[in-house]
Amino acid sequence: MTTRNLSPQSMFIKLAQEHRPTRAFQGKTRSDFLAWKKTTRPEVMRCLGDFPPPVPPKPELLAEWEHDGLRKQRWILDVQRHISATPQINPPPGRKKGERRPAILCWHGHGAYGKEPVMGNDSSAEMRRDIERMNYNYGHVMAKQGFVTFGIDWMGCGERNDNQKPNWWSNSGSRDWCNLYYLHATMLGSTSIAMNVAQGMAATSFVCRQPFVDPRRLGVMGLSGGGTMTLWSALADERIKAAEIICYSDLWLYFGFRDLNYCGMQVAPGLFKLVDLPDLQGLLAPRALLIDIGVHDTCFKVDTALACYRRVRRIYEAAGAGDRLELDLHPGEHGWSGRKAPAFFAEHLK
Repeated sequence: MTTRNLSPQSMFIKLAQEHRPTRAFQGKTRSDFLAWKKTTRPEVMRCLGDFPPPVPPKPELLAEWEHDGLRKQRWILDVQRHISATPQINPPPGRKKGERRPAILCWHGHGAYGKEPVMGNDSSAEMRRDIERMNYNYGHVMAKQGFVTFGIDWMGCGERNDNQKPNWWSNSGSRDWCNLYYLHATMLGSTSIAMNVAQGMAATSFVCRQPFVDPRRLGVMGLSGGGTMTLWSALADERIKAAEIICYSDLWLYFGFRDLNYCGMQVAPGLFKLVDLPDLQGLLAPRALLIDIGVHDTCFKVDTALACYRRVRRIYEAAGAGDRLELDLHPGEHGWSGRKAPAFFAEHLK
C-alpha cells in the first residue's frame, strides 16, 4: 500500500508551512521600516488588481427616522458602474449649529443582515441576537458617544445579497457568493477586495460632504470580515487616521489553510507570496491602530492571534510608532468588547 499523500488539502497545508513570504518585514529601525513600506505597499496593492473608476453618486435620501435618541438616515447612491448601495448615517445627538464631528466607517462582517445590526437595527429577534452575541451594534454605540457613524452593505450582504434576488439566481444553489464574486472579479482583472474598497471609498466621499462631518477626522472599525475591510480600507485610503480591527488577527497558515476560515472577500492573487497578515496590519504604521482579540474566539484562535499581534507590535516599534498601537485582549468570544474604542477614537480623531 502506498504511503504517499493523495489529499490536496494536506498538500496545501504543507506548502503553507514551508512558505516564507518574500516581503515579510525583517527590519529593526525606522529607516528599515520606511524602506520596507515604500516598496512593499505598492506591491501589495497591485495584488488587488484594477480598482473600478469612480462614478457620480447621484444620492437620494430614502428615509430619516428617530431611534434611541439618534436621528438616522438611509441614502441610496451609485458606488460603481452598474451598482448602487444604501449607506446608513447615524449623526450623533447634541451637535451645535455648524459643528462638524469626526466620522467612523463602521464595516460589517459576514452574516445575513449586513450593516443592519452594526448600525443599530434591533427590529427583529434575529438581529437582536446578533447584537447581544457579538456586541455587534458599534455603529449605534459610537454615534451615542458623539461620532458620526456610517456603513454600507458589502457585495452579497444585506440589501445587496443575491440570495434575496429573483429566481434566476437559483442555479447558484449553496455556493458562497464571496467566492463566486472573487472568481468573477479576477476574470475581469480585479478582486472582490478592490471592488468593495472602492465602493466603501465612494460612500466615504459622500459622507464627507455632509455639513456635520469633519473630513479631516476619519476613523474605521469592523468585526471579523469587517476587520478585513477595515484593514484594506485604511491601506487604500489615506484620509483615514485611526483604525480598530476587531477579531481579525491571525496567521494565514492557521486561520486560512488549516482552519479554512477565509473566503474570496479576504484574499487576492499572490498576496501570501508577498506578506502575511501581520505585515499587512503593520503597513498601517504610523497611523493609530487598535487590535481587539477575544480570548475565547472560536474563529481566530487566541494563540496565533496573539502571535500576529506580536509581529505587528515589532513593526510599529521599528516605525517609531509603538505608542500608536493598542491591544484590547478581552475575555469574550468572537465579538467587540467596546472597552477601549471610545477613548481610542477620541484621542486620535481630536
